[in-house]
Amino acid sequence: MLTALADAQGVMCLGIGGGGDCVGAYAVAEISRALGTPAHAGGITWERRPIDPLPGARHLHEVRDAEPLNDLIALAHAGTVGPQGARFCESHLAEATGERVVLADPNPGPAALGAALADAARRLDCDLVVLVDVGGDALAHGDEAGLASPLADALCLAAAEHIDGVATLGVVIGAGCDGELHHTEVMARIAEVAAAGGGRGAVGLEPALLDRVERAARDVPTEASALALQAARGVTGDVPIRNGRRTVDLSPVAALAFGFDVAAAIGSAARCADAVRNATSLQHANELLGALGIRTELDYETELAGTS
Repeated sequence: MLTALADAQGVMCLGIGGGGDCVGAYAVAEISRALGTPAHAGGITWERRPIDPLPGARHLHEVRDAEPLNDLIALAHAGTVGPQGARFCESHLAEATGERVVLADPNPGPAALGAALADAARRLDCDLVVLVDVGGDALAHGDEAGLASPLADALCLAAAEHIDGVATLGVVIGAGCDGELHHTEVMARIAEVAAAGGGRGAVGLEPALLDRVERAARDVPTEASALALQAARGVTGDVPIRNGRRTVDLSPVAALAFGFDVAAAIGSAARCADAVRNATSLQHANELLGALGIRTELDYETELAGTS
């Protein structure tokens, strides 16, 4: 992982699970910068219901006060908002850091998203795209008892196959911190990818980097990414999240960022990503997972919004 970051000319780090995953992406960007490689951080246009009550990810044309790079990718600023004035976590991150933060629209599916990410990376002088998942459900089989939000991660991971001409790297940080897969399940999935030849090592945040990421994350509405940072400070044990609906068994492994080869992951542990490789839209990807009996965050949001 460190070799890939150090050898790149520029790195675009994208949090692929929506919401506060952009903080995990920012942590990886800081690791890259410490190695002397310029980096951009960002995430996707999907916020959790307390922030944006509309189901699913926002289309880029719904986003206001952002700097478009192409039809699916923009650079967010402090004032970037979606419908009804909902601020993205990326907007908070931009305000905290003074940086332009990448914002990607996953609605058209893996092929279109991958092509757009490749184009955006070139425009930002990046030759490596790092897809960052906070928690670890990007590597889910689909039958894990706690799995609740596999859709965004699976679609974005599948997009890597379409990022032509630009290298890719997958990263899981904050193992188990989203309260879905237990950290032991995440470690088992990482081991599965490693057995397929896809392991790319692990790295933690040095104290100075941790300080910077904590300052940037202070005003970003996220629980999972914040727990990863707490783990780096030595916090362990049971921590309730999601208003007590879930509990995280916080472990020291949550402080580490595990790198992996995306193709090896899709060919082994990441069965949800494999299932949506040919999806033509976010909705189609949801239907493909649903046909396998896998419930997603889009199902949950749609039901709560009363639009099922």
